[in-house]
Amino acid sequence: MGCSSLRALPSGIELIQRVPYQITRVNTHRIAYLDVGQGPPLILIHGFGGSMWQWEHQYSVLAHTHRVIILDLLGSGLSDKPEAAYTPKYLLEFFREFMDTLNIPRATLVGNSMGAGLAMAMALDYPERVERLVLISGFPAQVENSIASPHYQSFLYHRPPLWLAKLGNWMAGKRTTEHILKEIIYNPALISPTIIDRSFHNRQRGDFLAPLYSLMDNIKTWEGQYGNRLQKISHQVLLLWGEHDRVFPLKVGERVKDQLPHVEWHVIPEAGHLAQWEAPTIVNQYILSFLERKS
Repeated sequence: MGCSSLRALPSGIELIQRVPYQITRVNTHRIAYLDVGQGPPLILIHGFGGSMWQWEHQYSVLAHTHRVIILDLLGSGLSDKPEAAYTPKYLLEFFREFMDTLNIPRATLVGNSMGAGLAMAMALDYPERVERLVLISGFPAQVENSIASPHYQSFLYHRPPLWLAKLGNWMAGKRTTEHILKEIIYNPALISPTIIDRSFHNRQRGDFLAPLYSLMDNIKTWEGQYGNRLQKISHQVLLLWGEHDRVFPLKVGERVKDQLPHVEWHVIPEAGHLAQWEAPTIVNQYILSFLERKS
């Protein structure tokens, strides 16, 4: 299996301030992550095409009371991008082994979008490893029928060949990155040149597109293995949804809410698909309140 190299990586990731990260190995693959604070463990999981920076407004706040782990998933960000079929089960087993590597027997999982889907899959297949779930724009049972974003619909149904997409990603430069950010972030004033540059560089690391293609190729596998079992999640769930989510509209969130047996539901005003990044104050308040509550 081929694997992208992590040579010449930056010494830190650019969050609100420059933060040093750590590297561990999961089945020989190098995984980049942050590990800060002490207390009950929280693992924060980014979504499709994302990376650690999308939790920059959470890690220091939550680390006052918890051990906070934020990783770049296999195939994303600074982590290795092996040639593999990125099926839900493949990512699930990787994530379980990541927890084992860090000696975390049980944790509260905080996931955004696809990361929420991974968290829900963990709760279904390895319920003993999950304390609670915090889902932000969580994965719906039927992903294909729920996507409203023109960009993501195009990527799902009308993708160019991978070689052509790689060429386009290189030639289009930051224009494509800005276009994508405008679909997932509601407030355009937040999309500064710094944010565009950060996201653009994330998209240029290693073979970024091949894992995304594979993830999209395996969407129906998620629906068949996990989407049809959401009502069997027995954990307490905090479900947060951006009022103006352009990827999964609010009505999709309401359907997810109706499928979860033990759910606390809040709509985040003036926020899109990255509510934790656009409206961190209110999102952090909801998360902390949920974590403080006894089961």
